[in-house]
Amino acid sequence: MLQDFYNWTLAWAASPYAEWALSIIAFTEASFFPIPPDLLMIPMAASRPSMSFFFAFLCTLFSLTGGVFGYWIGQKGGQPLLNRFVKEENILKVEKLFNRYDAWAIGIAGFTPIPFKVFTIASGAFRINFKTFLIASLIGRAGRFFIVGTLFYFWGAQIQTFIEKYLNWISIALVFLLVLGAFLMHWNKKKRAPAT
Repeated sequence: MLQDFYNWTLAWAASPYAEWALSIIAFTEASFFPIPPDLLMIPMAASRPSMSFFFAFLCTLFSLTGGVFGYWIGQKGGQPLLNRFVKEENILKVEKLFNRYDAWAIGIAGFTPIPFKVFTIASGAFRINFKTFLIASLIGRAGRFFIVGTLFYFWGAQIQTFIEKYLNWISIALVFLLVLGAFLMHWNKKKRAPAT
């Protein structure tokens, strides 16, 4: 079934309605759909590299609004809804990230292969501060989509195979850098704090 979804998604890349399809997929992936918008954005950006920043903007905007919808779903349905629609192993991963990184987990989620909807619904179910949720979602999603957009803008279709093959590894490296940055900021703040 996922292969059929994948083929259907790729078919939209050549359609005159590709931008609409990209926006809808970005919105639904952040709230209930299993296919990430990267699968449509990559062939679109490969065929029109000069438009890649616009495609990244669409993905970010609609993923963010879809995330708000996912947050609302989680807030209204709570933990029982989360348990019903999300695999237990993914819930445990998300809980572990929330326990370890608090709201930064949402920013990290934008780069991980775990479906973003898991984090948006979980954020609502766990009652994460909404403003923090929005800021962290914006950082994570914009970071992911604009990095892909930038690569296509400068290197065009020749980078497509590389991104398709190594997107998850690139994402993991970015998560590592994000976590390292957060740790260094926390360490520096602690170091500067006056001793009591």
